[in-house]
Amino acid sequence: MPGIEDLITKDLRPTSIEFILSCVAFHGAGAALLLSLLFFCQPLKRLSLFTCEMGELVTEKHVRYILSVEKRKDNFESVVMEHLRMNGAYWGLTALDLLGKLDTVDVDEVVSWLMSCHHDSGGFGGNVGHDPHILYTLSAVQVLALFDKLDVIDVDKVTNYIVSLQNEDGSFSGDMWGEVDTRFSYIAICCLSILHRLDKINVEKAVKYILSCKNMDGGFGCTPGGESHAGQIFCCVGALAITGSLDLVDKDLLGWWLCERQVKSGGLNGRPEKLPDVCYSWWVLSSLTMIDRVHWISKEKLIKFILDCQDTENGGISDRPDDAVDVFHTFFGVAGLSLLEYPGLKPIDPAYALPVDVVNHIFFTK
Repeated sequence: MPGIEDLITKDLRPTSIEFILSCVAFHGAGAALLLSLLFFCQPLKRLSLFTCEMGELVTEKHVRYILSVEKRKDNFESVVMEHLRMNGAYWGLTALDLLGKLDTVDVDEVVSWLMSCHHDSGGFGGNVGHDPHILYTLSAVQVLALFDKLDVIDVDKVTNYIVSLQNEDGSFSGDMWGEVDTRFSYIAICCLSILHRLDKINVEKAVKYILSCKNMDGGFGCTPGGESHAGQIFCCVGALAITGSLDLVDKDLLGWWLCERQVKSGGLNGRPEKLPDVCYSWWVLSSLTMIDRVHWISKEKLIKFILDCQDTENGGISDRPDDAVDVFHTFFGVAGLSLLEYPGLKPIDPAYALPVDVVNHIFFTK
């Protein structure tokens, strides 16, 4: 007959009703009292998952790391990301906001630099002197939204730039050179929604094109017939969520494909037979959240995986444990933890990839 201590060592979760009843019958009323306490203490057990058993988020070190990235002009990370500086600004600043530390940034300096990347076409480049692209345009709009500075741009001009990139079949090109990708469909829809200009594009055609990229496994690719990939799935599901079209998704089929991305370590990969990567803590998790299937994965194991990818000495988060950190994975690690309701983090909106309070301010204030 199992002892009361067996219940405690079983992660506070009895394996069956029979197991519980047998312990109560054998040990008497004292066992019943202890079992009641164990069940009522489940929230405390879940809280301990964020602290004792899994380590802690080294918030202050992550803040210092993010702030230092901009100051190190000559290191490898800075050089290789020069053309992505606008995206990097969004990753770093949004991470700081989720960590509750956006006030450590000089807003005027950031906005001044950001506007120096603005083109007459209405789009934004990845850095000063770089060509405009829809990717960088969304990041610029998101950063301005973080600071409540959307009034510094000519909204109609930015809108016209994005509208000009919609193709006859409803898809979107990334820039004047014409590359088509469902990433750009999401970006256009997200950006115009933030600017309250979603009515300026053909939403029906945009949704129809996205649905044409759906595969038999429930996932989505970058173009019709393209392989299902978690990053593309986020873009398609996010766009469908923003346009109120999630009812067109087979949530169970897609949810099954997404939950299969969790591997033994607890991390998530982007497609079958690939290594886990912290960035998919966002792409997969946000998609599962939007289709209400996030309970199909082990949140506890994913939390542990993300925390294991921290540089606990210098700050920052890497793709996998013991790899080099970067601002990209730092943001997506923090964003994933936010979706997992990690203590001390602001909640993030799974469709807009912005803090919930920022999204609420955009849509619920005049």
